[in-house]
Amino acid sequence: MTSKGKRFPLSLSSVVQQREGNASRFQSSASTQTAMRNIKHAAYWPGSAAKTTMSATGQASQSGGTISADVSRAVLVSDAVRKAMVARVAQQGVKDETVLAALEAVPRHLFLESGLASQAYVDASLPIGHHQTISQPYIVGRMLEILRHGAALDSVLEIGTGCGYQAAVLSLIAKEVYSIERIKALHELAKQNLRPMRIANIRLHYGDGMLGLPQVAPFDGIILAAAGLEIPQALLTQLKVGGRLIAPVGDRRQVLELIERVSHSEWRRTVIEHCHFVPLRSGVV
Repeated sequence: MTSKGKRFPLSLSSVVQQREGNASRFQSSASTQTAMRNIKHAAYWPGSAAKTTMSATGQASQSGGTISADVSRAVLVSDAVRKAMVARVAQQGVKDETVLAALEAVPRHLFLESGLASQAYVDASLPIGHHQTISQPYIVGRMLEILRHGAALDSVLEIGTGCGYQAAVLSLIAKEVYSIERIKALHELAKQNLRPMRIANIRLHYGDGMLGLPQVAPFDGIILAAAGLEIPQALLTQLKVGGRLIAPVGDRRQVLELIERVSHSEWRRTVIEHCHFVPLRSGVV
């Protein structure tokens, strides 16, 4: 990966080792969606019985900083299926190598409940609780490719943090990522998922995404993970001239729309393709 990859400083195996060593801290949480439980569940994926294992620090232990053979095999399986997922996304038309590399670098199963970990690399949206979903890998890749448009991004605003997965992918293609979540429980979940990964260029905010973040605007790019009947005017005005906004728009019939700010008072709209997202709502809960 390019130097941008350094913004995701830990390999998947390093994340697993760190989370196993710190398991007691995460086990105190009321949520079952801890990364260590996810990776333990992943040991039961099809293929996890393969004999190939990854070297750890010693004998397996339930409470120490070591990794069992089952967990090690799960890491290898997740690497392989993640590459296969990215290959499918590329076959569907996403060509931006930076975006594809970012999708391959981020372990999607660590952002899902343990019961759904086996489906993490299927090209489908999946529930994350509170009537919200993690977007399908193709649509994440497609939207980020459109947002990036082959250019470097300094500052990006994400509306709808969810479980934190897309923010992690964004952190590899933008210098600074600001992400807003209106559901307090999901905001806390994203923090829990992202904290052990030590991604330095993500700023999570709890608040009304329809208002944006005027205090740190303007942005090179804005991406919405929920569909409204129209793009909030507040977000349009927080886009830099020359910046791009990508969002689903509509009710029952939704389309991806690209909004480009061409001057201080002019925006250009392009319809990309049909899509399906959860509804965009105002306020906080």
